[in-house]
Amino acid sequence: MSADFSLLANVVDIPGRSIFAATIAVAGGRIAAITPTGATAPDPVLPYALPGFVDAHVHVESSLLVPTEFARLAVIHGTVATVSDPHEIGNVLGVAGVEYMLDNAAASPFKFCFGAPSCVPATPFETAGATISADDIERLFQNPKIGYLAEMMNWPGVLARDADVMRKIALAQAAGRPVDGHAPGLRGPDAAHYASAGIATDHECFTAAEARDKLAVGMKILIREGSAARNFDALIELLPHHYRALMFCSDDKHPDTLLLGHIDALVRRAVALGHNVFEVLQVACLNPVAHYRLPVGQLREGDAADFILVDNLIDFRVQSTYLDGRLVAQNGQSLLPAAPVALANNFHAQPVSVKGLGLKIKGLQEATTLRVIECFDGQLITAQQLLPAQVENGVLVADPSRDLLKLVVVNRYEPAAPPAVAFIQGFGLKAGALASSVGHDSHNITAVGCDDASLARAINLVIGAKGGLAAVGPQGEELLLPLPVAGLMSDRSGPEVATAYTALDAFSKRLGSPLGAPFMTLSFMALLVIPSLKLSDKGLFDGMNFRFVDVVV
Repeated sequence: MSADFSLLANVVDIPGRSIFAATIAVAGGRIAAITPTGATAPDPVLPYALPGFVDAHVHVESSLLVPTEFARLAVIHGTVATVSDPHEIGNVLGVAGVEYMLDNAAASPFKFCFGAPSCVPATPFETAGATISADDIERLFQNPKIGYLAEMMNWPGVLARDADVMRKIALAQAAGRPVDGHAPGLRGPDAAHYASAGIATDHECFTAAEARDKLAVGMKILIREGSAARNFDALIELLPHHYRALMFCSDDKHPDTLLLGHIDALVRRAVALGHNVFEVLQVACLNPVAHYRLPVGQLREGDAADFILVDNLIDFRVQSTYLDGRLVAQNGQSLLPAAPVALANNFHAQPVSVKGLGLKIKGLQEATTLRVIECFDGQLITAQQLLPAQVENGVLVADPSRDLLKLVVVNRYEPAAPPAVAFIQGFGLKAGALASSVGHDSHNITAVGCDDASLARAINLVIGAKGGLAAVGPQGEELLLPLPVAGLMSDRSGPEVATAYTALDAFSKRLGSPLGAPFMTLSFMALLVIPSLKLSDKGLFDGMNFRFVDVVV
């Protein structure tokens, strides 16, 4: 429960572009009064009070934590709210997965705004665990806790004005909910046509030029800096001229990086680059609240007492975080209690064999050319390379000396389905394998490795746990982080999960990977809606032309 209290601080009035020393009085969880002291300048002894930070687009599941545990870490960094798309668990459990997130989040004072997933499954070219139909979305919008239509990833369907896609958008508009976009690389007339369907935001821009095209047609741009996709450096130049139409987001945030920082880190970086502090804070604190109509206080009299105290407006070290007048974090320590975690899952995969991962193609020759996925550090997009195959005894195999590794996707919902196999460059493993049941968006098991024996071991560790992250080494080393909640989230505390994930991450780098977040990158190698070449449980997929292609050219 919140208590009535008052405190002295330098109040940062973002719309008024002023800072003044004042007494902030809180009563009944709301700001009762803000009374200036009369001083003509901020008091250097006092902390600075400002509205809490908001992550404008995140999949909470990517933290490997249930919402209550995500909140316990986020408040340490001054985050008081998120705009959260639950389509990860939606792809596994359907509407029941969305309801799971709502139920768990209800045990926390943190201000989660969940959306109705618009694309479950994301495409018809993969096997998901569930479908969320337009009728389901209509029912979800009857719940006031569902605040928006989550990212419309089917941008080809939007451009073609597909009837089902347009019905989902119309349902959101009729319910008074904003519609989130997802249109990587869309430019010019296509971007304008996409926006004209009623789509208001995009978080997938990876160049400033692309973002300007979308801003020009009225879209709001989310500057994303997550554990895998990092677009801050490419987009922050937009801030001086477009700060009213920008927001910060993480999209996907693994537990180790969430332990270290969140939106506060982007605020620090933007201010360090010389951007106006009031404009930066408008992007971080105000714009998401206005756009999504969040029930989040803005440090005004009468508002909910959702605010933070920071040491200064350069380092933004968070001293205290308040939600509805309740002190929920102080000096780097979360004061939110742990909540019980219910388990829910949909996992039916059976163990794979080493022989079953072999890729034998009729008429295979030494001069065979492979169509190879090329992945990039800090990006969700991939490229296609045409490379000479490595053939042993008539079978296509990995060649770690060329960073030519095998990529495998195993259907976790249908136990008899054969694995899909392709090849990838960019992971850099010299030995061993990694496997994960976090595989956007359908969350089948995705694995990368240097040999079939290691791949089978890693995949079977995940299958044995009915979900998790696994890494195996050449000397029999094995690490496993079980994820018993939908194969996506742990039932353990945030710090415990962060420690276990950090060990997995460090081990994968000892195996040779140069990637900043190997497991996060792996989780996107089955994401067909991000070009250009990906692997689903049904085969190698060309995301530019939306069709399957052969591994051998």
